Amino acid sequence: MVGKMISPIATTLGLVIWWLFATRLRWADRRLSVSVLAIVAIATPLIAGSNFPAMAMMIYALPVLSTVWVTWLVLSIPLTWPVREYGLACLFVLIGAVCSMLRLDGMDGSFAAEFHWRWEPTGEARLLSELSTPRPASIVKDAVKPLQPTDWPCFRGLNRDGQVHGVSITTDWDANPPKELWRHRVGPGWSSFAVIGPRVFTQEQRGDQELVVCYEAKTGAEVWSHSNATRFTEIVAGAGPRATPTFHDGRLYSCGANGDLNCLDAETGKLIWTRDIVADTTAKVPQWGFSSSPLVMNNIVSVFAGGPDGKSLAAYHIDDGKLAWTAGTGLLSYCSPEAVVIDDVEQILFPTEDGLASFEPSTGTVLWLHEWPAPGIARVAQPALVGKNEILIGTGMNLGLRRITVTKSGGTWSTRENWTSREIKPYFNDFVISENHIYGFDGPIFMSLNASDGKKTWKTRGSGKGYGTGQVLLLADQRLLLVLTESGEVALVEANPTEFREIAKVPAISGKTWNHPVISGSTLFVRNAEEAAAFELTLRPIEIRTD
Repeated sequence: MVGKMISPIATTLGLVIWWLFATRLRWADRRLSVSVLAIVAIATPLIAGSNFPAMAMMIYALPVLSTVWVTWLVLSIPLTWPVREYGLACLFVLIGAVCSMLRLDGMDGSFAAEFHWRWEPTGEARLLSELSTPRPASIVKDAVKPLQPTDWPCFRGLNRDGQVHGVSITTDWDANPPKELWRHRVGPGWSSFAVIGPRVFTQEQRGDQELVVCYEAKTGAEVWSHSNATRFTEIVAGAGPRATPTFHDGRLYSCGANGDLNCLDAETGKLIWTRDIVADTTAKVPQWGFSSSPLVMNNIVSVFAGGPDGKSLAAYHIDDGKLAWTAGTGLLSYCSPEAVVIDDVEQILFPTEDGLASFEPSTGTVLWLHEWPAPGIARVAQPALVGKNEILIGTGMNLGLRRITVTKSGGTWSTRENWTSREIKPYFNDFVISENHIYGFDGPIFMSLNASDGKKTWKTRGSGKGYGTGQVLLLADQRLLLVLTESGEVALVEANPTEFREIAKVPAISGKTWNHPVISGSTLFVRNAEEAAAFELTLRPIEIRTD
């Protein structure tokens, strides 16, 4: 991202310096062109406002202005200088005028922009227009039941590891493709789903209201919604909440992008209690919004706060929402707390720019900290427990993936680095582990690595136009990867450490898709910032493995 911002500015600055000091034009002529360029660069974001902000001017418009500048100078050589000079100024103004009529609707994982004309309705505007005529409400009275083996109660599943157990599906999608059950618009947001029996829970933005929404799993009909009067938006991902609701013992816990932590009755959506993370910890709303999916453990619900003075994590009593503890020093993270058991000790793992810290769930006592400083860099990928006491830590921005060993001797904990690999640099795309191999994304590259040494075994961009910066699930009993691509396709890939083998691929939803997919029972749920859909998968008996 930094390179994409600096390069256009540096190129344009170099061109300006050449124009001012290396050409033989009159000083007044040189000054006129540069002045018009500066006025256009400053005035366009001011006129366009949030539709075409200053960052868009720097990253996308400056290269166009510089290219047009040089191209015009070459093509206009036969013309007289006044015509060339005023023609250049007019071209600058024209480009600024066109930019002021555009709306930047975010960027993809490679920071390629999505532009639309300002007068085109956004997906959110279309949704709000549709909702002016209420959708049919759910008429099914199935109650939310206690947790079942096929349920998906929180972010990335029961163990937050992106693994599906007890499910095996047919892979011949030419003969038995996924059957669409329902599809409809949703408000913007990057939440995934929690699925409990007949109910599906997610978070989305609708105008000035941030919502937790319950849908009927079989039909997509809205059952209930709870709203907070708040809105978060930023230039890359746009508006909406980022975290996924967590179901526990009949209640639903949600964290909004501005730091509203809610406890809701999962059956009715009735508010039980709410807390303001920012007010409780004097934290600041992160640049990309709070993204921490709540973790319930030992009657405590914990989330990232990023507050100063030992308030990295904030934990609340689940009964009444009273603050139980704050702990940790990290200020930057977009991860969610991770529950593990190491040496028979329950603990919460959480990565920040300091490294990976472990907390005692009931008190917040820091058990250990593996230092891996990443100044100014927020970690996003979830840590992963390998075996009984080894952990994988992923970091973007060219830092890579690290495997550590955690040991306890007496009452003292210690950590040791086993290896660090830059073959893969997990950013906001989580990875999965199968048969001692890691499968995940290094930017738009999908790859396999040996978990023993971090060495790559294969890599690919995927079939067709590639997978982009997608997300992946593991059907563990089948050693099968389900990839939801950045463009909204679903692909099946063998969890094969020796070669890349894509078995099937079908379109699912349209538009930029960063949300994690979910499989609950025989149903696949997918969504992005504009639409959600559910597909029935054909199941097959689980084969008993003999290897």
